[in-house]
Amino acid sequence: MPKVLAVDDQVHIVRLIQVNLERNGYQVVTAYDGEQALEKVKEENPDLIVCDVMMPRKDGFEVLREVKSDPGTRDIPFIMLTAKAQDADVFRGWASGVDAYLTKPFNPQELLAFVKRVLDASKGMGGDSEGDKVYKL
Repeated sequence: MPKVLAVDDQVHIVRLIQVNLERNGYQVVTAYDGEQALEKVKEENPDLIVCDVMMPRKDGFEVLREVKSDPGTRDIPFIMLTAKAQDADVFRGWASGVDAYLTKPFNPQELLAFVKRVLDASKGMGGDSEGDKVYKL
């Protein structure tokens, strides 16, 4: 069962992600700020991270940078799930190494599709992951 780390400072968003992913066979661990997210990455070794951008202590871009700069975690796929939908934010996400960029408000079924696609691509089942990157504005 793939393990997903859901990170957002809004409890109801984390719960929405958790419930929908768990109903579809994923194990979900949670964090509510950037520092806690980095602790959970080390403790839980997730297969995928779904992370907000605007959070206390460390924002999602800082979390992404630290995850991708550590040889032990750099290969963990990362989905940015955020209200930051300006072109500059989306491009910053892609340039920083996200595997998918999804904006809020989001459809839980769409998130499930992104999670499956990114996990499949990371395991070599989805073809060229660079060509698979899709985002919603």
